[in-house]
Amino acid sequence: MSQIESKFRFPRGLAFDDVLLRPQSSDIRSRSEIDITFVLPKVGRLSLPIVSSPMDTITGTRMASTLGFANVLAIVHRYNTVNEQLDMVSCALKTGARVIGAAVGVTGDFMSRVRCLVAMGCDVICLDIAHGHHVLMKDAIISIKKEFGNSLHIMAGNVATKEGYEDLAGWGADSVRVGIGGGSICSTRIQTGHGMPTLQSILECASSDIDIPIIADGGIRNSGDIVKALAAGADLVMLGSMLAGTDETPGPVFENVAGEKYKQYRGMASVEAQIDWRGHATSVEGVSSRIPYKGNVSHVLEMIDKGVRSGLSYSGANNIKHFQAKAKFIKQSNAGVQESNTHIFNL
Repeated sequence: MSQIESKFRFPRGLAFDDVLLRPQSSDIRSRSEIDITFVLPKVGRLSLPIVSSPMDTITGTRMASTLGFANVLAIVHRYNTVNEQLDMVSCALKTGARVIGAAVGVTGDFMSRVRCLVAMGCDVICLDIAHGHHVLMKDAIISIKKEFGNSLHIMAGNVATKEGYEDLAGWGADSVRVGIGGGSICSTRIQTGHGMPTLQSILECASSDIDIPIIADGGIRNSGDIVKALAAGADLVMLGSMLAGTDETPGPVFENVAGEKYKQYRGMASVEAQIDWRGHATSVEGVSSRIPYKGNVSHVLEMIDKGVRSGLSYSGANNIKHFQAKAKFIKQSNAGVQESNTHIFNL
């Protein structure tokens, strides 16, 4: 086989809309019987299998405080000074957050930032770079492990492949963010031509013999996508757009001339975010947009809780591990996708 031929012998990449879960017999009498908690190594039991994204329009003090008080993991963003990030962590902890994480980069003074965040009481350090299957990620994980040993949970990413997942685990990561280019405000695949559908990445990484938590990140729009991600092998899902527009996200509520309320939501690789963060833009792999105002994030959490419990009940599973063992996917056609969505207005 020639080199050119080998490049074009590839498997199909499945996205969330390409599949559905086959309903199965269930003996679950009440959805309250279903356990959707998850024990994160070195951290403890989380009440929902979700993590807030470390974006400056998603996770600041209020989001970290609200989610942390509900025992849901929030990752405070890193697009600020060390002192500003420490203030956010401190305020969230002082207002009752029971669990909290913080993002750092992998260059410059990142180790100094890690030391300060750990001293402040962070449970998770999230090494946050767009292409996590990289030598700088390896160096950063090794540096943190050398100083803190196994006492600290290191979340690393992002990766899209089994090889990336296994390498990060081998370098010492305690959990891995899986997904490249799938975020609603991410343009990585358009700008670089690289990436994989997030569901396919989860399926591939979950096939590994290595067993550290997989955090699905990107392309998740609703509780059904969360359920599909869990069925594919994810242990947690990282959310941006689903939490965007709520009271707890940073920034003001705007109102247009029609009286519609909204909040800003932007990718951290967008021009606007890069200029605000470091005064200039390099590669542009995201956009800035706005999202309808949603009110309190507690309503979103309640919707997720009900949707995920309902999803597990359709497969007759009483917890996430049981669900992953039982879940059966089917492929659906484009006509199936249309039928799956509400379509009364198309008649």
